[in-house]
Amino acid sequence: MIRVLVVRNDKIGDFMLAWPALAMLKASSDCEITALVPGYTRPLAELCPSIDRVIEDPGKNAERAAQRALLQQLEAGHFDAVICLFSNFRNARLMWRAGIRQRWAPATKLAQLLYNHRVTQRRSRSAKPEYEYNLDLVRAFLSHNGMPVMEPSAPYLHFEGAELANFRLEQAKRLGIDAARPWLLVHAGSGGSANNLSPGQYAELIGRLRQSFPEAQPVLTAGPGEQALARQVVEELDEGAVVAEDLPLPDFCRLLACGGLFVAGSTGPLHIAAALDVPTVGFFPLRRSATPLRWRPLNSEGRHLAFHPPAGAEVEDMSQVQVAEVAAAVTPWAREYLS
Repeated sequence: MIRVLVVRNDKIGDFMLAWPALAMLKASSDCEITALVPGYTRPLAELCPSIDRVIEDPGKNAERAAQRALLQQLEAGHFDAVICLFSNFRNARLMWRAGIRQRWAPATKLAQLLYNHRVTQRRSRSAKPEYEYNLDLVRAFLSHNGMPVMEPSAPYLHFEGAELANFRLEQAKRLGIDAARPWLLVHAGSGGSANNLSPGQYAELIGRLRQSFPEAQPVLTAGPGEQALARQVVEELDEGAVVAEDLPLPDFCRLLACGGLFVAGSTGPLHIAAALDVPTVGFFPLRRSATPLRWRPLNSEGRHLAFHPPAGAEVEDMSQVQVAEVAAAVTPWAREYLS
């Protein structure tokens, strides 16, 4: 069995966009896949059906003893290959010091000199989705090693029906809402990533969608530090919306799986919902490194709508997104999911 280490030790959204590459690697080869991830994405990695083992990266600012322990773990893994989906000098040096024979990464930056298998990608041009760049790296690895390529498909994360039904009932009781109604999930936080709509814009959008879908139950989701923002959206609405907070990350994923529709900015929860193939509406700035194309979620065809500031607006100015136009576009598309 080939032992492969896959490195994606950056943000949650970036890690979720590695799931198609992980699925391809698992389906195409008799590989044991170990993922190197930071502590905050470890619970997600442990949910991933394509990952066999997880190694937690203490991060670049950890004490020297923790850094040594990480290197020892990598050496003890006796990996045949590493695929660095996220490459920087620290990762490159770490894989080189661990003595991993095949070291794969994008051919960018000075760090590429420490890899012996490089794929030219020009990610800075944002010519295609991030997950496609990750797939290209895995395709190159498989081709080099004479393995057939099996293309993956959504959903990449799945919960069994009975488990999810019980969880939905538990959450409905906890939140004081009706489990039988379709849930309109809205995430107003940004997690410090791309700019997002304002609470007022989200409240207006929810209000307009409720006019078209009176049965839809609005649920504001919130991660750590985002509760106040979610409550602000609820306060701007007349009544009926609730805030789902303080959920462990695996349960947060289960909550997203309960959604009829998920609405958010370009942030980690959007990509988790898309990995579940819950229909998504995403808001993106027009900065080249953050466009709807570059950070397209993992939904299957037809289950994602993207919006951005209009032409001529400042690329980061999400206040220029016209909520009335968004609601008009979403309403006929979402009828299948919220009715």
